[in-house]
Amino acid sequence: MALATGTVAERVAALRERVDDVSVAAGRAAGSVAILAVTKKHPREAVLQALGAGLADIGENYVQEAREKYVDLPPCTRHFIGHVQTNKAKAVAGLFDVVQSVDRLDAGLALAKASRDAGRRLRVLVQVNVSPSERFGAAPREAPGLAARLRDEGLDVDGVMAIGPLDGDVDGAFARARETFEQVGGTTLSLGMSGDWERAVRYGSTMIRIGTAIFGPRPAKERNAA
Repeated sequence: MALATGTVAERVAALRERVDDVSVAAGRAAGSVAILAVTKKHPREAVLQALGAGLADIGENYVQEAREKYVDLPPCTRHFIGHVQTNKAKAVAGLFDVVQSVDRLDAGLALAKASRDAGRRLRVLVQVNVSPSERFGAAPREAPGLAARLRDEGLDVDGVMAIGPLDGDVDGAFARARETFEQVGGTTLSLGMSGDWERAVRYGSTMIRIGTAIFGPRPAKERNAA
């Protein structure tokens, strides 16, 4: 999808309309796919603009950025979408409502302890690796067992997150993500980003993670480092 021109609010409106069109074309209901605004490297003002435009879900990759931008926000759901480091589990559990990137048992155990200590029930997704170029994520065959263990630890496992490949067999990767989601259970299949979300919706994604199409490109330094 090409980047819409105009304000953040205008971009969100255009994206919402396109998401509904793609959903209906895939035999799904309009409004059945949530949009997660990825705020990585974008300023707090942009976050407020996205929430003001009607989005309810925002996501960050880094704890430090969230500390600076995610305080005193209007009502919304804050998602952690970066790699979970066990030594930052307490901070993650305190700052975020959902952790989408639980890819291994030790990370899940650390989050479970942190959430128990904080007296809150943390919602998580199992990150599944469906791309040969992706470093993180549990193997699809291991995801159901990991989800069961995390539920035993008191975490609310609500589905699966996956990052699609940049090229190659994207359809096969998305199909594996959907099949793993069906095995893990829950309500959320977080699949699809600015470049591939339309295909993800056709494979059953219930949440797409969008940064560029809402906020525009990240600063050049960040793009080169990614």
